[in-house]
Amino acid sequence: MNQLMAARSLTTLPVVTLGGDAVAQIKDTVFDAAAGRITGFTLSGRGLLSGPLKQSLPWPAVHALGPHAVMIVDAGALADTPVVVARREAQQGRVLHAKVLTDEGAEVGTVLDVVVEGGTSGRVVGFRIAAVKSLVRGSRRRRHRVYVPRGETLAVSGRALVIPADATRYVADDLPAFVARVGAFQEGHEGTPS
Repeated sequence: MNQLMAARSLTTLPVVTLGGDAVAQIKDTVFDAAAGRITGFTLSGRGLLSGPLKQSLPWPAVHALGPHAVMIVDAGALADTPVVVARREAQQGRVLHAKVLTDEGAEVGTVLDVVVEGGTSGRVVGFRIAAVKSLVRGSRRRRHRVYVPRGETLAVSGRALVIPADATRYVADDLPAFVARVGAFQEGHEGTPS
């Protein structure tokens, strides 16, 4: 599995060609919540006073997503913004701040961020959530921030995100520990119909 990154950490990453030219920086991550994949990025210009660009970066044009940059072959990979964000608007699937429910009907928290796999897959592998007290035993706080795997039975309505109930057994407190938990969760679900 490639390195995992929070979608919010992608904001302001430079978009760099394989020739070494920085052509833009990431403004927002656009993804298809139901499919569990990034569909692209909206962009802003490089520099402190630069505003949003009229062009965006569709995921198929991404050569690699890394912790320090998003790599593209050349600047010709950029597309008109409506092409990249049209699918997001059609999905109407806002994820941030949505309630997280299990497929058994238990509320386990609220989405704070989306965790994506680096490299070339663009897969959403989990979520950082503000967990309800019952999910994180021993916590004195009302809500505790944890990572939970996405699962393949994901459903998003704009108000709620539905995950498999057994995904709550693979909760991690930090991103490095979450890598192992996602691997264990995926191993436990191999051969399960998606």
